[in-house]
Amino acid sequence: MIHVDITVSGVVQGVGFRYFTIDRAGKFGIKGYVKNLPNGNVYCEAEGTDGLIRDFIKLLNIGPSMSRVTNVNVYEAKELKNYKDFKVRY
Repeated sequence: MIHVDITVSGVVQGVGFRYFTIDRAGKFGIKGYVKNLPNGNVYCEAEGTDGLIRDFIKLLNIGPSMSRVTNVNVYEAKELKNYKDFKVRY
């Protein structure tokens, strides 16, 4: 299991990006949360197996059809937070 902090930039607010993220996290069994940031980016913390996290990140690089992702920054944290589910945070 790994924990990653992900920041997605571009046209990612107001286009269903958080709900796209929740849907994909559920399909991969990834735990954590996603939220909008005041600067227009989307931030996500995700925990799962290395391979599933990598596949999840690939999908975040694409995003939902109305989004336009310009950058995905990923930082692998040293400690797990042991999330129980995947939610939207406000």
